Amino acid sequence: MKKIEAIIRKSKFHQVKEALHNIGVNFFSYWDVTGLGNEKEGHVYRGVSFSTSDIQRRYLSIVVNDEFKEPAIQAILSAAATGEVGDGKIFVSSIEESYRIRTGEKGNNTLN
Repeated sequence: MKKIEAIIRKSKFHQVKEALHNIGVNFFSYWDVTGLGNEKEGHVYRGVSFSTSDIQRRYLSIVVNDEFKEPAIQAILSAAATGEVGDGKIFVSSIEESYRIRTGEKGNNTLN
């Protein structure tokens, strides 16, 4: 099993969610987060200049069976990309075990 963590633009969340659903990833968690990144430019809105050094993003946490790792990563990459600085990052790590709390079942079947 793999844990895929993705930090994406909030504006791309619905496209990423749909792309993941289309490949069969129907469960994941997400949070609104603030971070710092390489975007250094400021913006002007209604005559007021503000810094974009604090970046609003959405953080996704997805645990998938090994065969869904590459399709999930490709779905996120294709749906979240704008080609601009600040599109985000994807991190992948291994999960040793998972348990379904309701039944006590463990292993790959708990992700279905």
